Amino acid sequence: MSEPVFVAGVGMTEFSKPGAGPAYPQLGEEAIRLALADAGLGYDAIEQVYAGYVFGETSCGQRVVYGVGLTGVPVFNVNNACASGSSALYLARQAVAAGEVDCALALGFEQMAKGAINVATPDRPNSFDRHVGRLVAAGGRSDAPVLPQFYGFAAAEYMERYGATPETFAAIAVKARRHAAHNPKAVFRQPLSIAEVMASEPMAGPLTRLQACPPTCGAGAAVVCSAGFARRHGLGRLVRIAGQAIRSDGGHPFDGDSMIELVGAGMARAAALAAYAQAGVDPGDVPVLELHDCFTINELLTYEALGLAAPGEGGRLIADGDNSYGGRHVTNPSGGLLSKGHPLGATGLAQCYELVTQLRGEAGARQVDGAGVAIQHNLGLGGACVVTVYERAAA
Repeated sequence: MSEPVFVAGVGMTEFSKPGAGPAYPQLGEEAIRLALADAGLGYDAIEQVYAGYVFGETSCGQRVVYGVGLTGVPVFNVNNACASGSSALYLARQAVAAGEVDCALALGFEQMAKGAINVATPDRPNSFDRHVGRLVAAGGRSDAPVLPQFYGFAAAEYMERYGATPETFAAIAVKARRHAAHNPKAVFRQPLSIAEVMASEPMAGPLTRLQACPPTCGAGAAVVCSAGFARRHGLGRLVRIAGQAIRSDGGHPFDGDSMIELVGAGMARAAALAAYAQAGVDPGDVPVLELHDCFTINELLTYEALGLAAPGEGGRLIADGDNSYGGRHVTNPSGGLLSKGHPLGATGLAQCYELVTQLRGEAGARQVDGAGVAIQHNLGLGGACVVTVYERAAA
């Protein structure tokens, strides 16, 4: 990290089921306006824009920001799978840290279709072809939705390796709904029981429908700035980005037989170690985290990849209640992807919104006591993983 960079304002729309809310330009514009209002700034303060999304045309970022203002500033479109939103934040933070600009906007949005994610360009090689090849070699079906299979195989591997039960994974979905009950922007806020999770439609391996995040539409945004900019504009309620790292696949995830590694555990470990070193934090002392729980198994794997639990001990964290209020770490106080929803490009900025709100002490009924440091984990298969450490800035 170079010059210190601060989040000065955040904004997030309500998330909704496909077809139930506005289109992506309106969602993105709303998130930007909310973030600017939160920071107390006008759009003319923004010097660069980084817009993350997965499904759309080449200039969707411009389509969104032009509705807020035509100031001529550079707009960069960022597509990095499900880590697109955090990748946009990383680039905006990097531009400020390098002194290229004093104030930048990170934006994430998605307008998704109903049902499983499908290949958008069947006339060319699928960017997941190596992953799918590894899945088929392990016994997966090439004609079924691949994402549930990746994680279903990873869950089965975890059970075989460490003796976990299907109920271990189901408990994460129950916890997600319990947290989402206090988040008015979440899609699913009704409570669930382990029995209901287990009785829902089977997907792959031990995973059921209620252990998978829903396709969702929504947007989030963050204004990031330098210390000098914050002083000149009299900005308060700042949250510092104390550490941030992005990693893609390393090692040989396609050559081995581990689905756990194929779904990004190695990327998460590497990004986390780099971010912790920058921030000088011990993950064991961090009270609040937003994790990429696209499937219940991924939250469990992330406990271990981020150092909250030793390999094979993530289930104990769950059983002891150390992943929720009253325990050592509150994971996904927003309800996470499982309950808040997962509009792919928006997820990273929605996680940022939640953690900034927590560190400011403004989360209301879902506020985590003593939240002074927070960790964010946003992962996209194919692959990219961004881990960000935030800390409350001195008054």
